[in-house]
Amino acid sequence: MDLLKFLSKPQLFFFLLFVSGISCRQVSETETEEPPKPNIIIFYVDDLGYGDVSSYGATRVSTPNIDKLASGGVKFTDGHSSAATCTPSRYSLLTGEYAFRNNAAVLPGDAPLLIDVDKPTLPKMLQKAGYKTAVVGKWHLGLGDGTIDWNTDVKPGPLEVGFDYSFLLPATGDRVPTVYLENYRVVDLAEDDSLRVSYKKKIGDRPTGTENPELLRYSADGQHSNTIVNGVSRIGFMAGGESAEWVDEEFPRVFTGKANEFMDSVGDDPFFLFFSFHDIHVPRLPHDTFMGATEMGVRGDAIVQMDWTVGEVMRMLREKGLDKNTLVIFTSDNGPVLDDGYEDESVDRLGDHQPAGVYRGGKYSAYEAGTRVPTITWWPEVIQAVESGALMSQVDIYASLASLVGEGLQENEAVDSENILDALLGKSTTGRETMLEESVTLALRKGDWKYIRPIPEGRRIPGWIDQGKNIESGLTHEPQLYHLAEDPGEKRNLAADHPERVAAMEKELEDIVQGVTY
Repeated sequence: MDLLKFLSKPQLFFFLLFVSGISCRQVSETETEEPPKPNIIIFYVDDLGYGDVSSYGATRVSTPNIDKLASGGVKFTDGHSSAATCTPSRYSLLTGEYAFRNNAAVLPGDAPLLIDVDKPTLPKMLQKAGYKTAVVGKWHLGLGDGTIDWNTDVKPGPLEVGFDYSFLLPATGDRVPTVYLENYRVVDLAEDDSLRVSYKKKIGDRPTGTENPELLRYSADGQHSNTIVNGVSRIGFMAGGESAEWVDEEFPRVFTGKANEFMDSVGDDPFFLFFSFHDIHVPRLPHDTFMGATEMGVRGDAIVQMDWTVGEVMRMLREKGLDKNTLVIFTSDNGPVLDDGYEDESVDRLGDHQPAGVYRGGKYSAYEAGTRVPTITWWPEVIQAVESGALMSQVDIYASLASLVGEGLQENEAVDSENILDALLGKSTTGRETMLEESVTLALRKGDWKYIRPIPEGRRIPGWIDQGKNIESGLTHEPQLYHLAEDPGEKRNLAADHPERVAAMEKELEDIVQGVTY
């Protein structure tokens, strides 16, 4: 520099010291700059069993988009929903606590909001961390305060428990009202088309499955034989609302479109998208594009449709240049069921497909297939491809994501959630030591050992699961103990051989129920 030759030695010394300070400060600022927080997508499929996707062993159905996640991320072989039915699992995922603490069970379509608006939730925690949050798809966690007027604002709902945006099936596809709810309002409901819903008695003059079976695409059991919409009878009665009715076959297009709109709207903010599928829940009405995609009928075709939907959302991520900084979690709300109210040939056309893989039971069941479900985490350049046997529950997603985004948890927040972030990111194959599984009874996993609590002697074992759903419920009046490493199908009850282990696991289970900590 020409300037330097005009400076005296003392001036030159202080000039170089000044320049050096600027350089060091710039390096320091660069080194301490925090990396951007990742976007987070949870693909939450409905009723998808452990063996229902090809990366987990299915051969009669192909799921290339899910397989791509599995081959590039962590594929868990011992990943679990927290419960064997949908509402309890959803509650646990979003609150980080077991559903029995709030007596959560499968809800009717007009149930009040199950999550208290003052309760900490996963989306609220992510909002505090700077995230924009959305839920798209099936809700089934209740809405309103117990008396809903569907023609005005329907609240409280998702926006009160931490979501900035929601586009919902208010309950699920087999329950009325069969309309979309966007934030607080029913979509496209005409002013002169008042919508009313009852789960107690018939209202209006719409045909029902019981009175007009000739109008049905396929027959249903008594519970599912109320108001007919789109050729399928549903649970509950609905009057009016024709202007706002959904068409089941359009779910993939509608939900992927809304997901795309949300991702477009967030700008530079990180986002959390809870993409809550209706597939492969009943009624199964795939779009014509997917009809005949498998030889297993509509259930197999719905799996293909679900896989396509995953692929479409992932395509959107790539097109927006967001895929490299997005953590994807793919899983299911509970295990598989074939006959869940409709005669749609899912049983007759199953062939040699094993929806639960080698595991016993299914949806509703205390056996492993009730909660052991496909579970995949994917985040390119952060997660390396690995198959993990870490024991994990969806209740742990809350604490793990809080650790990921740097949010501390309060004493009353996510009380049952454990931080297993290293397992989710594939940095460790160690997950939980013990895990509670909810169904009609409670079960406890401790390593490879599984204990199923018996139901009291005076209590009748209900037959609606075993006979009605053709699923082994796992309910007995005797304690059950299985060693899954040697007996994954839970065929050999070892309780009589290990009474001390049974007693210890029963005590540990009861301590969890009572909230005892060590």
